[in-house]
Amino acid sequence: MTFDYAKARELMVEQQIRPWDVLDGRVLDVLVRLPREAFVGERHRALAYADLELPIGHGETMFKPVLEGRALQALALQGGESVLEIGAGSGFMAACLGSLAREVVSIERHADLAEAAGDRVRAQGIGNVSVIAADAFAWLPDRQFDAICVSGAVDTIPSRFLEWLRPEGRMFVVHGRAPAMDAALLHNEVNGARIESLFETGLAYLAGAAPPAEFRF
Repeated sequence: MTFDYAKARELMVEQQIRPWDVLDGRVLDVLVRLPREAFVGERHRALAYADLELPIGHGETMFKPVLEGRALQALALQGGESVLEIGAGSGFMAACLGSLAREVVSIERHADLAEAAGDRVRAQGIGNVSVIAADAFAWLPDRQFDAICVSGAVDTIPSRFLEWLRPEGRMFVVHGRAPAMDAALLHNEVNGARIESLFETGLAYLAGAAPPAEFRF
């Protein structure tokens, strides 16, 4: 029996993503159109549309579908933006962002994941996404971006990430400490950064962004 990925995709949108208040038509269209299973390893392909974080190697995982939907909706991309994704992972979020924005630069610290992510995005005919093998805490871009999507949690929002954001730009980021991490949209306003809290969630930290280890007697 052949697995019906198209039906699973529709059910994911209707039963997981819409009920989580993701109602932006452009976001829903991308999520129902892009084959998420093409970004998942063969062993986990049947779980591509489950409400799970799926492993992608190096101890990394994909966002749950609902978190992908909420992040894309929060960024409110209109088609003309330049976007930076910090943490390409499987490449699925980069593909979604590329379908909604003018251009996307996605960085990934694991070279093999970066290469695979770029191949997957190109296989979908999405040509406005560049996946670069780079560590977010060593990379030095020569430009700023209209929007940033941080695809891993941070204890505190690094100042270097803010420097990469254009004036009036916005950043989706999950910050804080478990079990009450805060998914937020950061607005880079004239008077400084304003953080709009969106919802509580849990997410693995970006490498180099976890809280310092606490000393215990």
